[in-house]
Amino acid sequence: MNVPRYLLRHRITIEPYRGDSAYGPQFGPPVEGVPALVAETVRTVRDREGREVTSTAQIIAAPNLDCPAESRITLPNGRTTKAISIAHHTAPGLPVPQCTEVSAE
Repeated sequence: MNVPRYLLRHRITIEPYRGDSAYGPQFGPPVEGVPALVAETVRTVRDREGREVTSTAQIIAAPNLDCPAESRITLPNGRTTKAISIAHHTAPGLPVPQCTEVSAE
């Protein structure tokens, strides 16, 4: 069971991080209109290296979201941010929705 689509009221744009090159970070083509639920609150999270950092936006989206850490995200208000950490929430056999949670700068 996936998170119900009608709960994902916002639309965001994601440029998936594809790695670094000699010219800096490389991103995939932008994916526009991604359904999401965005909460712009300040929280402390851990980045992929385990350091505590501040997240100013949390995003809930479908479980198949392609948004690795370091991806560029454009929020509904036009602010561009970067994905800090990604969590895939699953509960096989339980009647709770599966989703992807992204913490962004």
